[in-house]
Amino acid sequence: MKLEHIAIWTDNLELLKEFYIKYFSGEPSKKYTNVQKKFQSYFISFNSGARLEIMTMPNIPANMNDTELKQYKGIIHLAFEVKSKQEVDNKAKQFQADGVKILNLPRITGDGYYEFVILDPDNNRVEIITKI
Repeated sequence: MKLEHIAIWTDNLELLKEFYIKYFSGEPSKKYTNVQKKFQSYFISFNSGARLEIMTMPNIPANMNDTELKQYKGIIHLAFEVKSKQEVDNKAKQFQADGVKILNLPRITGDGYYEFVILDPDNNRVEIITKI
């Protein structure tokens, strides 16, 4: 069994789509629109086979989590694996140069990863990792 996709609600469908295309080489599907429900979505596919569904619809309430300072139960981050520490460092430099919010710079974790954490345009936590 494999994890097929994860879905995220957004008010910024096109911005979020472009972010995951630019930084993670995602391939977007054609936009799906349900006119009756005022629902729109894209599936962003990644080389691993995993997909991210980004969705928008009026009247979806804002997430009440404090994404920077506190973490709460439930899904808290997405993680993208690269092949080396150098790739982690290169991604960190790219995000830094582009003004993307970085919560912590690359570091070695106690569970054997080299990683850093950013916030996407909707303040979802995203880890960029490699196993060491």
